[in-house]
This record gives sequence, structure tokens and C-alpha cells, in this order.
Amino acid sequence: MFKVRALAVAALAVAIAAPAAAQPDTTYPAKPIRIVVSVPAGGGVDLSARIVANHLQALWSQPVTVENRTGGSGNIAGEAVWRSTPDGYTLLATPPNILTANAALFQKLNYDGSTLTPVAILALGPNVLAVKNGSPAKTVPELIAHAKANKLSYASQGNGSTSHLTFELFKSRTGIQATHIPYKGAAPAVNDLAGGHVDTMFCDLGTILPLHRAGRVRIIAAATSKRISLLPDAPTIDESALPGFNSTTFFALMAPPKTPRDVREKLNKAIVAAMRTPEVQERLKSIFVEPSDLDVDAMDKFIGAEAKLWGGVIRAAKITVGQ
Repeated sequence: MFKVRALAVAALAVAIAAPAAAQPDTTYPAKPIRIVVSVPAGGGVDLSARIVANHLQALWSQPVTVENRTGGSGNIAGEAVWRSTPDGYTLLATPPNILTANAALFQKLNYDGSTLTPVAILALGPNVLAVKNGSPAKTVPELIAHAKANKLSYASQGNGSTSHLTFELFKSRTGIQATHIPYKGAAPAVNDLAGGHVDTMFCDLGTILPLHRAGRVRIIAAATSKRISLLPDAPTIDESALPGFNSTTFFALMAPPKTPRDVREKLNKAIVAAMRTPEVQERLKSIFVEPSDLDVDAMDKFIGAEAKLWGGVIRAAKITVGQ
């Protein structure tokens, strides 16, 4: 009798001492949400973040503000969000570099971008390969042959940028040599391509498509896994020369480390639902990007694979940026 009672008391004590399982935050969001954008206003990341912010604000009747904190190749914004309280009220909107490249590009960072937690992919932006109008190359195989017989220069948006890394991947897959001409942003790079001062470059579709349509540059291939609906006649590099070649810019919404899964999933489901509405799809189409429906787990795997790919490219090409 006393033994049974003692066991019961002990069991009760253990039950009281054991921490309760984490319960979903059913009150979220109970206050304003802030999205910190790592690039200047007006670009694809910024516009995608504002499209989503407007939708979430209307859905939840809570203010959702967008704040641009630029500089340091995105590291200023990345560190600020990384150090924020992990409660879902401070989020980071960023292109891939913070998540897939900066750890390999910089000798030292004050934060660990790999521990930022995924919320949603805001949009996917196709990259394309373009040449100057005077180039004899009209296809990817012709460009490869031309590069092997002549000195070639390629422009990029800057050292360590997506356009830079994509061309380095192209070089490693084809065995060509080309001189890198880095610019401070996409606009001066594509302008010099249009002026014939450089031979070729990879660029996001939204930036270079107007010049292609105006006949000032020539897009010869898409760097995506399938053809782009806006350029159905442009073959992919995958189909025309290099199987498996793929470079797609993505705009990610991330949260600080240890942000509760239920909060991130609530955000993800709301954003994915928004992506399926005709209004949001039309707005994304107007800035030449596409919606994504990845959940938080699929997004985590996608970013991990991208970090492995581009980290390998950076190390193989021995690319560094100023500290």
C-alpha cells in the first residue's frame, strides 16, 4: 500500500517537473511585423517583399512594414535579423548571397547565415545568358567555340554576385577562359554590354529583357531548368550544351535562428496562398519573376543544395571579396 502510494507520488513529481510541450502560438501575429530587406528599394527583392507585406497586412489586420538596410553585401541586414528576437516579428527578405555565398566569400562574418530559418520563397527570378549585338555567337555552342578561339570578356553585377558566380560555373563546365569585368550593379553592366564594351554576361531576366526587346543586346539562352514563358524561343543551356546547368535567382524570406516552426509555417501558408491569387501572380509577372510554393522543409533543402553548389564554385575559383 505504502509502496504504491510512494510510486504515485514520485510519478506526480516527475510529471510536474517535466517541461510542457511547446504549444502553437495561436495569437500570432499580435503586433506589427517588420520585414528587413537587404538590398535597395525598387529591385526585385524589395518589390516582392512589398507585394507580400501588403497581402499579409490585409489578411491579418496588422501593420507589416518594409525596411531597407543595405550595405556589406547584405551582411548588415543579415546580422541585424540574425540577432533579433526569434518570435516571427522581424524577418529578412534577401537574394541568395546571404544564404548561399557570403560564408564562402568572406573570411569573417559576425553572424551565421546558415542558422537563419526558412519562412518562404518570395519569388524565383530566371537568369539568362546574353551577348553583345556584334558577337558572332547566336547559340551557346557557338559562344563556347568563339571563347576557345578568341579572348572573351564577361560583365557581372559585382565580385561575388550571382552573375559572377554563374559565369564561373559556366567556365568550369566548358573549360573556356574569359576575363571578368565587375561592375557596381546590374545597370552599368548591361549598359556596357549594350555598348559593346564587354562580350557577354549572365543577368536576371527583368534587368536585361527590355534591352533584348529593343535590339540592343541578344539573349541566346536561359540558365533555367526549363524554357522561360516570356522567351519561348530561347533554349536552355541545359538542353543546348550543358545538361543539368541551372542558375535561378531566388528571393527568400527568413527568420532569426530558433523562430518557432508553427509561426514560420503560418507565414509560409499565408504567403503561398497569396502566390496563387491572380492579383499577386500578375504583379510578380510584371517584374519578371515567378511564384514559388515551397514549404519550410522543401525550402530548407533547396537553400542547402544552393549553398553547396555556389560555395563549391567560390572555392574552386578562389573568389574573395573585400573585408
